[in-house]
Amino acid sequence: MYKLIDTHAHLDELKNLDLMLEEAKKAGVIAIVAVGANHQSNIKTLEISQKHRRFVYPALGLHPWELGNLRTFEIDDNLRFIEQNIASAVAVGEIGLDYDKRVLKVASKELQKEVLGRLLNIARKYAKPAVIHSRYAWKDALHLVQDVGIDKAVFHWFTGFSSVLRGIIDGVYFVSATPAAEYHEEHRRAVKEAPLPRLLLETDCPVTYGREARYESQPADVLRGLEAVSQLKGIDEATIAEQTTRNAIDFFSLDIAF
Repeated sequence: MYKLIDTHAHLDELKNLDLMLEEAKKAGVIAIVAVGANHQSNIKTLEISQKHRRFVYPALGLHPWELGNLRTFEIDDNLRFIEQNIASAVAVGEIGLDYDKRVLKVASKELQKEVLGRLLNIARKYAKPAVIHSRYAWKDALHLVQDVGIDKAVFHWFTGFSSVLRGIIDGVYFVSATPAAEYHEEHRRAVKEAPLPRLLLETDCPVTYGREARYESQPADVLRGLEAVSQLKGIDEATIAEQTTRNAIDFFSLDIAF
């Protein structure tokens, strides 16, 4: 059985969380990075991590999808909470930009970039890695990360252009592979092009995957991502598992003996 790390999971959204965590352990998952998306999920993510110490590691963030629901003072409160609790977190995330037209209707590019810049400055100030959402905003997200001077960033579930991917790799940043690597062509291309020392595995659970047979994901499904990466790269699963787990431990500075 491989030792795997799910580097991006919304555990606060999972039904039957304790059962899902037990199934993850049975599948070989040795750690999960649980990401926050707003104030309530940050609170719940911290609570889950405290209950499951040395297995669940919290990241605190403010997702761009949330910005349309928040007034200025509420955004300020969210960022203040993240900074006040940053010592308990292994990363700042999930944060980023989303230029899908449905998101832009409620949160302009300018607002998103302003908030992301502030969040990245928190990450830089406290030397925490940043977990970046960048749908349709790949170049802007990369440029902001570079401009702020972030040392560690992962562009999760990357589906962007090869030119941006090269910038990510040249900047010594990471991308993460999800189970969508089984079928999503843009994601498959990115995973195939990304060098193994710059790759992490994640589920983004409980997101729904699949084209014909659809399923709601859980941390144990990191195995599906592992299998897809192995097939895309033509490298055996054991090698992929060992390298991506080492990558995750180093990237998030996890207190795990491996």
